[in-house]
Amino acid sequence: MHAFDVLGDPVRRRILELLADGEQPAGAIAAVVQAEFGISQPGVSQHLRVLRENGFARVRAEGARRLYAVEAAPLQDVDRWLDRFRRAWEQHLDALATELARGERARRTSAATDPGAGSAAGPEEDT
Repeated sequence: MHAFDVLGDPVRRRILELLADGEQPAGAIAAVVQAEFGISQPGVSQHLRVLRENGFARVRAEGARRLYAVEAAPLQDVDRWLDRFRRAWEQHLDALATELARGERARRTSAATDPGAGSAAGPEEDT
């Protein structure tokens, strides 16, 4: 299964979000996913299995509990794939940051030369 097929499912993405905070017992993962998505415990187990079999998660036994943790390698592969696209949106974000800075600088300059320019209130009227 391709990484984006694995990550394309919102339940599996949510499980990975939970695992990003650290190792989690299967029961805790199932409780959150069942509450948020309304799927059964066996359904959650299927998603955990897909993550495990495709290298996105690892499991270890601790007594009767199964503790799951995220595996970084497949996510690093996805990150490398996204890198060529990241350059395009970073350029747009850099341009936006530049325009925002220009606007802020112009507003400060205007407020410094005309103290009433920055005020939202209009001229006061005598009553």
